[in-house]
Amino acid sequence: MTGGLLAAPLAVEAQPAGKVYRIGVLAGEDSPSWEAFRQALRQLGYVEGSNTAIEWRWSEGRLERFPDFAAELVSLKLDLIVASTYPGTLAAKNATKTIPIIMVAVADPVRIGLIASLVRPGGNITGPTLLAGTEMVAKHLELLKEAVPNLSRVAVLWNPANPMHVVRLREVEVAGRSLGVQPQILKAQGPEEFDSAFAAMTRARAGALYVVGDPMFNQHRTRLAELAAKRRLPAVYELKDQAEAGGLMAYGPNTPDIYRRAATYVDKILKGANPGDLPVEQPTKFELIINLKAAKALGLTIPQSLLQRADQVIE
Repeated sequence: MTGGLLAAPLAVEAQPAGKVYRIGVLAGEDSPSWEAFRQALRQLGYVEGSNTAIEWRWSEGRLERFPDFAAELVSLKLDLIVASTYPGTLAAKNATKTIPIIMVAVADPVRIGLIASLVRPGGNITGPTLLAGTEMVAKHLELLKEAVPNLSRVAVLWNPANPMHVVRLREVEVAGRSLGVQPQILKAQGPEEFDSAFAAMTRARAGALYVVGDPMFNQHRTRLAELAAKRRLPAVYELKDQAEAGGLMAYGPNTPDIYRRAATYVDKILKGANPGDLPVEQPTKFELIINLKAAKALGLTIPQSLLQRADQVIE
């Protein structure tokens, strides 16, 4: 920490005197990951309220807010926009072709058409992305199979308002066939649809639940964990926050690390780099979080082989 604090003034001195950088942030909610972003910016010499002004826009899980927020940020004549998740980044892309956009926590940006390639994204979008594809979906289903003996049917909760989920559902079908697991696809476009979705899981005798990553689902992570516990459904999530909120397991990239790396993109672009020339980075750190308190409430014994591979065990 001391080294970062000492390095910050040097970075500030390298910036134009009196310059105030204007950054827009378009995201679902404030979180520890955004605090990691703030800290990394400070260590690079960008101090909010001093030489940096940040316009924060939180959708609070409501994806329909992103387009209006994106248009609002564009009207503020910012130096760049940092947008998290696919819906946020897509809204920013649709709002501007000139302001640099740093995407954060977007899976498969090439396949979904945000950028041309990982090595040379082109256009005005770049940033650290999530590793995605069938292998990640298969990993979530494998974890459920290992935790739940004789698992054959898995409920999959998705949000039709999230365009990325159409891609993810195709991956679920492929991974399910290869693992001998039958997915039961259930939608929820808002929290008012949670109860009916979970009732359908019970009627279909689902043995476990996979919650596809989504800003709205993460906003209501505690409610989802409570419903899964009530229906006695072992659940796996894509974000650490969701296991910490009471979910059984989470597996995915280390999100604070991704957000810290987003700050390095901010630094490069503010120093003159073209976003279309900056290669998109994929994550190198992945975490498995297991909530033993949730397992106990479900009457589930987590195999020792699985516990030994966990990066964090919540007692």
